[in-house]
Amino acid sequence: MVVSFFEHLKLISVMRFFCVLFLFFIAGCTGTTSDNKQSTPPLKPVYISPTIDKYGHFRKGHIKMPVSTNKNAYKNKNKSRYYYQTRGKYNRRKK
Repeated sequence: MVVSFFEHLKLISVMRFFCVLFLFFIAGCTGTTSDNKQSTPPLKPVYISPTIDKYGHFRKGHIKMPVSTNKNAYKNKNKSRYYYQTRGKYNRRKK
C-alpha cells in the first residue's frame, strides 16, 4: 500500500509538469501573435476596376490609395505639407 501511494504522487507530479509546460506553450504562442502587428508590410495602392451600378451608370476605374491607421498620420501630413509649401520663408536670409 505504501508503494502505490508514492507511485500516485509521482504520477501527479508528472501531470503537473506537463500542465505547466502546456501553459507556457500557450502563453508563448499568444504572445508572438500580438507582436506581429509592427512587422506588417506597407500597404500598396489597389486598382478598382470599372463597374456598372444598379442604375446602369458606368463607374470609371480608379486607384485607391492606402490609408494609414496611425492616429497622428493626419497631423503629420498637414505639418509636412505646411513645411514644404512654405519652405521658401525658412530658407530666405534676412538682410
